[in-house]
Amino acid sequence: MSFLEQSFSVKFEYKIHFTKSLFHTDNPTFTDFFKSNPTDVLRKIFFVLDQGVADAHPDLVSAIRTYFDQQQEVQLIPEILIIQGGEASKNDTGLFDRLVEAVDQYGIDRHSYIAAIGGGAVLDLVGYAAAVSHRGIKHIRIPTTVLSQNDSGIGVKNGINYKGKKNFLGTFAPPAAVFNDDQFLLTLTDRDWRSGISEAVKVALIKDPRFFYWIEDNAAKLVSRDLETMDYLIVRCAELHLNHIASADPFEMGSARPLDFGHWSAHKLEQLSNFSVLHGEAVAMGIALDSTYSFLSGLLTEDKLLRILNVLLHLSFDISNPFIQINDDESPILRGLTEFQEHLGGKLTITLLTDLGTGKEVHHMDHQLLIAASNYVLNFTSATAGLDH
Repeated sequence: MSFLEQSFSVKFEYKIHFTKSLFHTDNPTFTDFFKSNPTDVLRKIFFVLDQGVADAHPDLVSAIRTYFDQQQEVQLIPEILIIQGGEASKNDTGLFDRLVEAVDQYGIDRHSYIAAIGGGAVLDLVGYAAAVSHRGIKHIRIPTTVLSQNDSGIGVKNGINYKGKKNFLGTFAPPAAVFNDDQFLLTLTDRDWRSGISEAVKVALIKDPRFFYWIEDNAAKLVSRDLETMDYLIVRCAELHLNHIASADPFEMGSARPLDFGHWSAHKLEQLSNFSVLHGEAVAMGIALDSTYSFLSGLLTEDKLLRILNVLLHLSFDISNPFIQINDDESPILRGLTEFQEHLGGKLTITLLTDLGTGKEVHHMDHQLLIAASNYVLNFTSATAGLDH
Protein backbone atom coordinates (compact mmCIF):
# COMPACT_ATOMS: atom_id res chain seq x y z
CA MET A 1 0.00 0.00 0.00
CA SER A 2 1.28 3.47 -0.87
CA PHE A 3 0.08 6.86 0.22
CA LEU A 4 0.76 10.55 -0.05
CA GLU A 5 1.08 12.69 3.03
CA GLN A 6 0.77 16.44 3.44
CA SER A 7 1.56 18.62 6.41
CA PHE A 8 1.43 22.39 6.68
CA SER A 9 0.83 25.13 9.19
CA VAL A 10 -0.87 28.48 8.77
CA LYS A 11 -0.01 31.49 10.89
CA PHE A 12 -2.90 33.61 12.13
CA GLU A 13 -2.27 37.09 13.45
CA TYR A 14 -4.65 39.83 14.50
CA LYS A 15 -4.65 42.77 16.89
CA ILE A 16 -7.08 43.91 19.56
CA HIS A 17 -7.20 47.70 19.48
CA PHE A 18 -8.37 49.64 22.55
CA THR A 19 -9.63 53.10 21.77
CA LYS A 20 -12.24 55.81 22.39
CA SER A 21 -14.67 57.22 19.81
CA LEU A 22 -13.49 54.98 16.98
CA PHE A 23 -15.43 56.82 14.28
CA HIS A 24 -14.44 60.33 15.27
CA THR A 25 -12.67 61.87 12.30
CA ASP A 26 -9.67 62.76 14.47
CA ASN A 27 -9.18 59.11 15.49
CA PRO A 28 -6.73 57.43 13.06
CA THR A 29 -7.05 53.89 14.50
CA PHE A 30 -9.24 52.46 11.75
CA THR A 31 -7.41 54.22 8.91
CA ASP A 32 -4.04 53.11 10.29
CA PHE A 33 -5.25 49.51 10.27
CA PHE A 34 -5.99 49.65 6.55
CA LYS A 35 -2.73 51.44 5.80
CA SER A 36 -0.81 48.72 7.63
CA ASN A 37 -2.38 46.12 5.31
CA PRO A 38 -1.86 47.66 1.85
CA THR A 39 -3.07 46.08 -1.36
CA ASP A 40 -3.31 47.06 -5.01
CA VAL A 41 -6.90 45.82 -5.44
CA LEU A 42 -10.16 47.56 -4.61
CA ARG A 43 -11.29 46.77 -1.09
CA LYS A 44 -14.81 47.25 0.19
CA ILE A 45 -16.21 47.26 3.68
CA PHE A 46 -19.78 46.31 4.57
CA PHE A 47 -21.10 47.21 8.02
CA VAL A 48 -23.67 45.23 9.99
CA LEU A 49 -25.03 47.00 13.04
CA ASP A 50 -26.82 45.69 16.12
CA GLN A 51 -30.27 47.33 16.40
CA GLY A 52 -29.76 47.99 20.10
CA VAL A 53 -26.50 49.82 19.38
CA ALA A 54 -28.14 51.82 16.60
CA ASP A 55 -30.92 52.88 18.96
CA ALA A 56 -28.47 53.86 21.72
CA HIS A 57 -26.19 55.72 19.30
CA PRO A 58 -28.50 57.44 16.76
CA ASP A 59 -25.61 59.34 15.14
CA LEU A 60 -23.47 56.25 14.59
CA VAL A 61 -24.52 55.51 11.00
CA SER A 62 -23.80 59.07 9.86
CA ALA A 63 -20.50 59.03 11.79
CA ILE A 64 -19.40 55.89 9.94
CA ARG A 65 -20.25 57.43 6.59
CA THR A 66 -18.45 60.67 7.42
CA TYR A 67 -15.40 58.79 8.61
CA PHE A 68 -15.06 56.76 5.42
CA ASP A 69 -15.76 59.76 3.20
CA GLN A 70 -12.44 61.15 4.45
CA GLN A 71 -10.18 58.22 3.73
CA GLN A 72 -9.32 56.39 0.53
CA GLU A 73 -8.01 53.08 1.81
CA VAL A 74 -11.28 51.18 1.46
CA GLN A 75 -14.65 51.75 -0.19
CA LEU A 76 -17.67 51.87 2.11
CA ILE A 77 -20.78 50.01 0.97
CA PRO A 78 -23.46 52.72 1.35
CA GLU A 79 -26.03 50.41 2.92
CA ILE A 80 -25.41 49.73 6.59
CA LEU A 81 -27.47 46.70 7.53
CA ILE A 82 -29.18 46.97 10.90
CA ILE A 83 -30.31 43.68 12.46
CA GLN A 84 -31.81 42.62 15.74
CA GLY A 85 -29.30 41.99 18.49
CA GLY A 86 -29.14 39.56 21.36
CA GLU A 87 -29.39 35.79 21.23
CA ALA A 88 -32.42 36.05 18.93
CA SER A 89 -30.06 36.99 16.11
CA LYS A 90 -28.35 33.59 16.43
CA ASN A 91 -31.66 31.75 16.48
CA ASP A 92 -32.90 33.20 13.18
CA THR A 93 -31.30 31.48 10.18
CA GLY A 94 -33.04 34.03 7.98
CA LEU A 95 -30.58 36.65 9.17
CA PHE A 96 -27.71 34.43 8.08
CA ASP A 97 -29.32 34.19 4.63
CA ARG A 98 -29.62 37.99 4.45
CA LEU A 99 -25.93 38.40 5.16
CA VAL A 100 -24.90 35.91 2.48
CA GLU A 101 -27.24 37.62 0.03
CA ALA A 102 -25.59 40.97 0.84
CA VAL A 103 -22.16 39.48 0.13
CA ASP A 104 -23.41 38.46 -3.28
CA GLN A 105 -25.29 41.71 -3.95
CA TYR A 106 -22.40 44.03 -3.11
CA GLY A 107 -19.58 41.93 -4.55
CA ILE A 108 -17.78 41.43 -1.24
CA ASP A 109 -14.76 39.27 -2.05
CA ARG A 110 -11.90 37.86 0.01
CA HIS A 111 -9.95 41.12 -0.22
CA SER A 112 -12.86 42.97 1.34
CA TYR A 113 -14.32 43.18 4.84
CA ILE A 114 -17.53 42.58 6.73
CA ALA A 115 -17.52 44.63 9.92
CA ALA A 116 -19.92 43.86 12.74
CA ILE A 117 -20.78 46.36 15.46
CA GLY A 118 -22.68 44.89 18.39
CA GLY A 119 -22.82 42.39 21.16
CA GLY A 120 -21.37 38.90 21.05
CA ALA A 121 -24.38 37.30 19.39
CA VAL A 122 -24.29 39.65 16.39
CA LEU A 123 -20.52 39.21 16.13
CA ASP A 124 -20.94 35.42 16.17
CA LEU A 125 -23.58 35.53 13.43
CA VAL A 126 -21.70 37.92 11.14
CA GLY A 127 -18.43 36.07 11.73
CA TYR A 128 -20.06 32.81 10.68
CA ALA A 129 -21.47 34.35 7.50
CA ALA A 130 -18.09 35.89 6.69
CA ALA A 131 -16.24 32.63 7.30
CA VAL A 132 -18.39 30.54 4.95
CA SER A 133 -18.94 33.10 2.18
CA HIS A 134 -16.33 32.63 -0.55
CA ARG A 135 -14.61 30.26 1.94
CA GLY A 136 -13.60 33.23 4.05
CA ILE A 137 -14.10 36.98 3.90
CA LYS A 138 -12.13 39.20 6.25
CA HIS A 139 -14.15 39.91 9.38
CA ILE A 140 -13.73 42.98 11.58
CA ARG A 141 -15.30 42.89 15.03
CA ILE A 142 -16.33 46.00 16.93
CA PRO A 143 -17.72 44.65 20.22
CA THR A 144 -20.05 46.94 22.17
CA THR A 145 -20.65 45.03 25.41
CA VAL A 146 -18.42 44.08 28.31
CA LEU A 147 -18.92 40.41 27.49
CA SER A 148 -17.93 40.75 23.85
CA GLN A 149 -15.01 43.10 24.52
CA ASN A 150 -13.37 40.82 27.07
CA ASP A 151 -14.27 37.37 25.72
CA SER A 152 -16.45 36.36 22.78
CA GLY A 153 -15.49 39.21 20.47
CA ILE A 154 -11.75 38.64 20.69
CA GLY A 155 -11.51 34.88 20.10
CA VAL A 156 -11.55 32.63 17.05
CA LYS A 157 -15.05 31.16 17.22
CA ASN A 158 -18.15 32.08 15.24
CA GLY A 159 -21.53 30.43 15.10
CA ILE A 160 -25.30 30.35 15.30
CA ASN A 161 -27.78 28.27 17.25
CA TYR A 162 -29.62 25.45 15.53
CA LYS A 163 -32.43 23.14 16.63
CA GLY A 164 -32.34 24.79 20.05
CA LYS A 165 -28.67 23.96 20.59
CA LYS A 166 -26.16 26.68 21.36
CA ASN A 167 -23.55 27.25 18.61
CA PHE A 168 -24.47 24.02 16.82
CA LEU A 169 -23.38 25.56 13.50
CA GLY A 170 -20.11 27.46 13.44
CA THR A 171 -16.52 27.87 12.40
CA PHE A 172 -13.09 28.57 13.80
CA ALA A 173 -12.01 31.68 11.92
CA PRO A 174 -9.95 34.45 13.53
CA PRO A 175 -11.00 38.04 12.82
CA ALA A 176 -8.89 40.40 10.75
CA ALA A 177 -8.93 42.82 13.67
CA VAL A 178 -10.92 43.76 16.76
CA PHE A 179 -11.63 47.33 17.85
CA ASN A 180 -12.73 47.82 21.46
CA ASP A 181 -14.23 51.29 21.93
CA ASP A 182 -15.09 51.89 25.58
CA GLN A 183 -17.57 54.64 24.72
CA PHE A 184 -20.05 52.00 23.61
CA LEU A 185 -20.10 50.70 27.18
CA LEU A 186 -21.52 53.96 28.52
CA THR A 187 -24.98 53.29 27.08
CA LEU A 188 -25.29 49.72 28.37
CA THR A 189 -27.98 48.91 30.88
CA ASP A 190 -26.72 48.06 34.36
CA ARG A 191 -27.66 44.46 33.66
CA ASP A 192 -25.59 44.25 30.48
CA TRP A 193 -22.70 46.12 32.12
CA ARG A 194 -22.51 43.54 34.94
CA SER A 195 -23.20 40.48 32.83
CA GLY A 196 -19.84 40.43 31.08
CA ILE A 197 -17.89 40.59 34.32
CA SER A 198 -18.63 36.90 34.91
CA GLU A 199 -16.25 35.92 32.10
CA ALA A 200 -13.48 37.83 33.87
CA VAL A 201 -14.25 35.97 37.10
CA LYS A 202 -14.12 32.73 35.14
CA VAL A 203 -10.75 33.29 33.51
CA ALA A 204 -9.29 34.62 36.76
CA LEU A 205 -10.38 31.49 38.63
CA ILE A 206 -8.68 29.14 36.19
CA LYS A 207 -5.71 31.27 35.12
CA ASP A 208 -4.71 34.11 37.44
CA PRO A 209 -5.40 34.29 41.21
CA ARG A 210 -4.06 37.85 41.43
CA PHE A 211 -6.66 38.95 38.90
CA PHE A 212 -9.33 37.30 41.06
CA TYR A 213 -8.07 39.18 44.12
CA TRP A 214 -8.20 42.40 42.08
CA ILE A 215 -11.84 41.68 41.14
CA GLU A 216 -12.59 41.08 44.84
CA ASP A 217 -11.05 44.42 45.76
CA ASN A 218 -12.71 46.34 42.94
CA ALA A 219 -16.18 44.77 42.85
CA ALA A 220 -17.85 47.91 44.19
CA LYS A 221 -16.20 50.12 41.55
CA LEU A 222 -17.18 47.70 38.81
CA VAL A 223 -20.82 47.60 39.87
CA SER A 224 -20.93 51.40 40.20
CA ARG A 225 -19.77 51.67 36.55
CA ASP A 226 -16.34 53.18 37.03
CA LEU A 227 -15.08 53.20 33.44
CA GLU A 228 -11.38 53.23 34.24
CA THR A 229 -11.78 50.13 36.41
CA MET A 230 -13.82 48.40 33.72
CA ASP A 231 -11.22 49.30 31.08
CA TYR A 232 -8.56 47.49 33.11
CA LEU A 233 -10.80 44.45 33.62
CA ILE A 234 -11.49 44.20 29.90
CA VAL A 235 -7.85 44.50 28.87
CA ARG A 236 -6.63 41.96 31.44
CA CYS A 237 -9.44 39.52 30.69
CA ALA A 238 -8.79 39.81 26.94
CA GLU A 239 -5.09 39.27 27.52
CA LEU A 240 -5.68 36.06 29.47
CA HIS A 241 -8.06 34.74 26.82
CA LEU A 242 -5.62 35.51 24.01
CA ASN A 243 -2.72 33.91 25.86
CA HIS A 244 -4.74 30.74 26.26
CA ILE A 245 -5.75 30.67 22.60
CA ALA A 246 -2.13 31.09 21.52
CA SER A 247 -0.62 28.50 23.84
CA ALA A 248 -3.16 25.70 23.88
CA ASP A 249 -5.68 24.35 21.37
CA PRO A 250 -7.16 27.34 19.50
CA PHE A 251 -9.36 25.30 17.18
CA GLU A 252 -10.36 22.86 19.94
CA MET A 253 -9.20 19.66 18.29
CA GLY A 254 -9.07 17.95 21.68
CA SER A 255 -11.72 17.45 24.32
CA ALA A 256 -10.53 19.94 26.92
CA ARG A 257 -11.98 23.46 27.02
CA PRO A 258 -10.85 25.10 30.26
CA LEU A 259 -12.12 28.47 29.09
CA ASP A 260 -15.60 26.94 29.28
CA PHE A 261 -15.41 26.58 33.05
CA GLY A 262 -18.97 26.93 34.30
CA HIS A 263 -20.41 26.77 30.79
CA TRP A 264 -21.91 23.27 30.53
CA SER A 265 -24.85 24.33 32.68
CA ALA A 266 -24.80 27.94 31.49
CA HIS A 267 -25.51 27.04 27.86
CA LYS A 268 -28.39 24.78 28.87
CA LEU A 269 -29.73 27.30 31.35
CA GLU A 270 -29.93 29.94 28.62
CA GLN A 271 -32.00 27.60 26.50
CA LEU A 272 -34.28 26.55 29.38
CA SER A 273 -34.99 30.20 30.15
CA ASN A 274 -35.77 30.84 26.48
CA PHE A 275 -32.72 33.12 26.58
CA SER A 276 -34.33 35.47 29.10
CA VAL A 277 -31.22 34.83 31.21
CA LEU A 278 -28.23 36.60 29.66
CA HIS A 279 -25.14 34.57 28.82
CA GLY A 280 -23.01 36.29 31.45
CA GLU A 281 -25.69 35.75 34.09
CA ALA A 282 -25.88 32.07 33.19
CA VAL A 283 -22.08 31.79 33.36
CA ALA A 284 -22.13 33.28 36.87
CA MET A 285 -24.60 30.58 37.93
CA GLY A 286 -22.48 27.93 36.24
CA ILE A 287 -19.36 29.16 38.04
CA ALA A 288 -21.22 28.98 41.34
CA LEU A 289 -22.43 25.43 40.64
CA ASP A 290 -19.08 24.04 39.47
CA SER A 291 -17.13 25.81 42.23
CA THR A 292 -19.49 24.31 44.81
CA TYR A 293 -19.15 20.89 43.18
CA SER A 294 -15.36 21.34 43.40
CA PHE A 295 -15.72 21.91 47.15
CA LEU A 296 -18.12 19.01 47.73
CA SER A 297 -15.87 16.64 45.78
CA GLY A 298 -12.91 17.55 47.99
CA LEU A 299 -10.92 19.57 45.45
CA LEU A 300 -11.49 23.06 46.87
CA THR A 301 -11.63 24.33 50.44
CA GLU A 302 -14.87 25.88 51.65
CA ASP A 303 -13.27 29.19 52.56
CA LYS A 304 -12.17 29.63 48.94
CA LEU A 305 -15.61 28.62 47.70
CA LEU A 306 -17.14 31.29 49.94
CA ARG A 307 -14.82 33.89 48.44
CA ILE A 308 -16.02 32.94 44.96
CA LEU A 309 -19.71 33.01 45.87
CA ASN A 310 -19.26 36.28 47.77
CA VAL A 311 -17.66 37.94 44.75
CA LEU A 312 -20.56 36.85 42.55
CA LEU A 313 -23.04 38.32 45.05
CA HIS A 314 -21.01 41.54 45.34
CA LEU A 315 -21.24 41.80 41.55
CA SER A 316 -25.05 41.53 41.85
CA PHE A 317 -25.40 38.15 40.17
CA ASP A 318 -28.48 36.10 41.01
CA ILE A 319 -26.77 32.76 41.56
CA SER A 320 -29.88 31.25 43.20
CA ASN A 321 -32.01 31.35 40.06
CA PRO A 322 -34.35 28.30 40.11
CA PHE A 323 -33.20 27.23 36.64
CA ILE A 324 -30.04 25.89 38.28
CA GLN A 325 -32.02 23.49 40.51
CA ILE A 326 -31.12 19.80 40.18
CA ASN A 327 -33.58 17.49 41.92
CA ASP A 328 -32.86 14.12 40.32
CA ASP A 329 -31.39 12.41 37.25
CA GLU A 330 -34.22 13.77 35.11
CA SER A 331 -33.63 17.44 35.93
CA PRO A 332 -33.51 19.41 32.64
CA ILE A 333 -30.23 21.17 33.39
CA LEU A 334 -28.40 17.84 33.42
CA ARG A 335 -29.00 17.46 29.69
CA GLY A 336 -26.40 20.17 29.38
CA LEU A 337 -23.70 17.62 30.27
CA THR A 338 -24.61 15.40 27.33
CA GLU A 339 -24.90 18.31 24.94
CA PHE A 340 -21.59 19.72 26.16
CA GLN A 341 -19.89 16.39 25.49
CA GLU A 342 -21.42 16.24 22.00
CA HIS A 343 -20.21 19.77 21.32
CA LEU A 344 -16.70 18.78 22.37
CA GLY A 345 -16.78 15.82 20.02
CA GLY A 346 -15.02 13.55 22.51
CA LYS A 347 -15.23 12.34 26.07
CA LEU A 348 -16.79 14.53 28.68
CA THR A 349 -14.19 16.98 29.98
CA ILE A 350 -15.15 19.47 32.68
CA THR A 351 -12.86 21.96 34.38
CA LEU A 352 -13.16 22.16 38.17
CA LEU A 353 -11.12 24.13 40.69
CA THR A 354 -8.42 22.96 43.08
CA ASP A 355 -7.52 26.51 44.11
CA LEU A 356 -8.20 30.11 43.19
CA GLY A 357 -6.47 30.39 39.82
CA THR A 358 -5.97 26.64 39.29
CA GLY A 359 -8.22 24.32 37.29
CA LYS A 360 -8.36 20.54 37.04
CA GLU A 361 -9.95 18.46 34.29
CA VAL A 362 -12.39 15.70 35.24
CA HIS A 363 -14.30 13.32 33.02
CA HIS A 364 -17.28 12.48 35.22
CA MET A 365 -19.82 14.48 37.18
CA ASP A 366 -21.60 12.64 40.00
CA HIS A 367 -25.32 13.43 39.87
CA GLN A 368 -25.82 13.15 43.63
CA LEU A 369 -23.03 15.64 44.23
CA LEU A 370 -24.55 17.93 41.61
CA ILE A 371 -27.88 17.78 43.45
CA ALA A 372 -26.10 18.72 46.67
CA ALA A 373 -24.17 21.49 44.89
CA SER A 374 -27.32 23.03 43.42
CA ASN A 375 -29.01 22.98 46.84
CA TYR A 376 -25.95 24.64 48.40
CA VAL A 377 -26.01 27.42 45.80
CA LEU A 378 -29.78 27.92 45.95
CA ASN A 379 -29.64 28.29 49.75
CA PHE A 380 -26.61 30.57 49.70
CA THR A 381 -27.32 34.15 50.84
CA SER A 382 -25.36 37.13 52.05
CA ALA A 383 -26.32 36.21 55.61
CA THR A 384 -25.05 32.63 55.41
CA ALA A 385 -21.89 33.83 53.68
CA GLY A 386 -21.08 36.51 56.20
CA LEU A 387 -21.19 38.97 53.31
CA ASP A 388 -22.24 41.88 55.50
CA HIS A 389 -19.12 42.06 57.65
